[in-house]
Amino acid sequence: MKVLVTGGLGFIGSHTVVELQNEGFEVIIIDNLSNTSLSVLDGIQNITGKVPAFEKLDLREKDKVQDFFRRHKDIDGVIHFAASKAVGESVGNPLLYYENNINVLVYILQELEKKPTANLIFSSSCTVYGQAEKMPITEDSSVQTAMSPYGNTKQIGEEIIIDAAKASSINAILLRYFNPIGAHPSAEIGELPLGVPQNLVPFITQTGIGLRQELSVYGDDYPTPDGTAIRDYIHVVDLAKAHVIGMQRLLSKKNQDKVETFNLGTGTGSSVLEVIHAFEKVSGQKLPYKIVARREGDITEAYANTHKANTILGWKAQSSLEEAMASAWKWEQKIRS
Repeated sequence: MKVLVTGGLGFIGSHTVVELQNEGFEVIIIDNLSNTSLSVLDGIQNITGKVPAFEKLDLREKDKVQDFFRRHKDIDGVIHFAASKAVGESVGNPLLYYENNINVLVYILQELEKKPTANLIFSSSCTVYGQAEKMPITEDSSVQTAMSPYGNTKQIGEEIIIDAAKASSINAILLRYFNPIGAHPSAEIGELPLGVPQNLVPFITQTGIGLRQELSVYGDDYPTPDGTAIRDYIHVVDLAKAHVIGMQRLLSKKNQDKVETFNLGTGTGSSVLEVIHAFEKVSGQKLPYKIVARREGDITEAYANTHKANTILGWKAQSSLEEAMASAWKWEQKIRS
């Protein structure tokens, strides 16, 4: 089976390519290298012993997308990661996000609807829930007004896929991620943020290695046990494996609906301070940090009810927070050595 992975050299994409190849899939990657490096291909090869096919392509160019699908008529499924994903940047540059995250999805769906059968896994986000009224968050929790253009693109993307599936042969699974962290245990691939990291864990590891002077903790006055915000941190390898299971489900026609939705998390919330303490434990060093004002748009807490993914997909997160932090720290040490 041949699977196209868009954004396949990115953080989650590269780990998913590894798991696909380990399961015997033939993989072709599209990436425009805007937020990653070609060296990730070497890491994938070092882990799996195979080099996936790769095309450098900007999916915002509709004619290039059409040409790709004309040349690759034998693609059995698409896992769509390629998107911009920084909440803060999306507030400052919303049109970039709408172009990159919505137009590209439409161009891919237009090609998939031409096929007699088409299978799509969509990289969505728990941001669609906003500040949910109840914890843990189930797939039936109401989708709230988006708190950023990024979150809005995920909501709109899901709606577009649902509408397209109704009118075509497309079957899709929407995977709503909570907070992916960590790296492959081999330390051959991991998170490679360009510039100042937007996410907590790479900022922690960069501070630990001395690249950043100290970590800013945004707010200690939340209504949580230690006052810091709570999130559901999931090891990226666990997350990657869910995509493979999802694609196998679609290819074997086990999906119960044209479009299915699953939360992907551990089911446990961890506060910012708990993540810092987990890092300190696995690294054996104290982390310099300071408490600063809350960020606009940040919610108090979000963690997943994973019952649906556990029972229907047959998937469950395996790794602990400490294991994820240890792998992230091992990766950080490798890339700085």
